[in-house]
Amino acid sequence: MSRAGAHLGPERTSGTRLEEMIYIPGGVFLMGTASEDGFLADGEGPVRPVQLKPFYIDACTVTNQEFADFVDDTGYVTEAEKYGWSFVFYQFVSAQTRKSAVKTAVQGTPWWWVVEGAYWRQPEGPDSSVLDRMDHPVTHVSWNDALAYCAWAGKRLPTEAEWEFAARGGLVQKTYPWGDELTPNGQHYCNIWQGEFPRVNEGADGYFGTAPARSFPANGYGLYNVSGNVWEWCADWFSPHHPATGVQVDPKGPETGQSRVIRGGSYLCHASYCNRYRVAARSSNTPDSSTGHMGFRCARDA
Repeated sequence: MSRAGAHLGPERTSGTRLEEMIYIPGGVFLMGTASEDGFLADGEGPVRPVQLKPFYIDACTVTNQEFADFVDDTGYVTEAEKYGWSFVFYQFVSAQTRKSAVKTAVQGTPWWWVVEGAYWRQPEGPDSSVLDRMDHPVTHVSWNDALAYCAWAGKRLPTEAEWEFAARGGLVQKTYPWGDELTPNGQHYCNIWQGEFPRVNEGADGYFGTAPARSFPANGYGLYNVSGNVWEWCADWFSPHHPATGVQVDPKGPETGQSRVIRGGSYLCHASYCNRYRVAARSSNTPDSSTGHMGFRCARDA
């Protein structure tokens, strides 16, 4: 009988990749937050009981190497490649790419640049590569791209409720997957922005962009980087509203919507602007969107 936090093991079936999955026991947990640090407009609250059946979830986000295996096996072309561009944080763009491939900055968030030729293999544009970071999370993948990978791997995206239950690591209503203090004993437990966003990142946690998918201490269930590093796609359509009463059983979100849930925050999150590396924080993006700070991890029925 599997135990919470136990690895699924080296099982492989045709077209299925099941290594490094973590068994999550299911049960009832308190989802959401009533904290003053929460964003009411995002629908972080109210705190509500949710019951889940057992499931498996990846210990880490899908890496560049794993996504390369998928592409090499199937010839899959991501939506960023089809569109011919993706969103890149301005400080990562080289002087050459600025001259030749930057189309525009995003109104309202000018630190995001539209860069021609940016996609998962070239995350900062045509003169960049992931060859020296194959163990980092894959980025510039849309929700639709993530779904295609999951189908190939014999998995699926986690529901938002599954993601939060697993990310909490067995703790009850704590701010972060490891407790209520951001840097216990002065130690960094996640990859986020330190300094003055968006101009100066002091890199006190050791990273300016993505960190390897297996970085920092794992949570109580053995999951890595559920706070910071990259936003993670979930299966659900996004809504700021939740059922008001009763225990929700295996919720899957609204039946329709315009954007999909993303969870966990990223290396660009900072208390002064984003502050969504808290375990109850949530956001969303359209299913065809891709950026340099969004990735995903997979789940599977138990």
